[in-house]
Amino acid sequence: MLKYFRGLALLICLAVLPTQASASVTASIDLSSQRMNVYVNGIHYHSWPVSTARRGYRTPTGNFRPTRMHVMWRSRKYNMSPMPHSIFFYGGYAIHGTYEIKRLGRRASHGCIRLHPSNARRLFSLVRQHGRRNTRIKIRH
Repeated sequence: MLKYFRGLALLICLAVLPTQASASVTASIDLSSQRMNVYVNGIHYHSWPVSTARRGYRTPTGNFRPTRMHVMWRSRKYNMSPMPHSIFFYGGYAIHGTYEIKRLGRRASHGCIRLHPSNARRLFSLVRQHGRRNTRIKIRH
């Protein structure tokens, strides 16, 4: 009987304890300020400058989840341009690192959300750690 209660107590503890796998990551992008704020379980972790769509292009707005991730991707559409630590969220649109870091904080892309390569690596790691299903990408004007 004691063995039964110990097993039951263990199951209850495991059900109540939070796990990292169920933690949530939110990348909130403000197109007006050209900034990304990153939250883990509602706690603000990072604020980074980004570059989004320049004149003549668009960055989609709305709420998304990552659809696929690549440590290194090359754009077939734009001369095989490198897209390190890509997190795709809507068709060919992705959050990824850029080597044009002088343009961060200003609109400069064809629609993707560009980050400093080290920040793209940090975000990629957070999403990989917590899971795509537990990640939200929110893009607003």
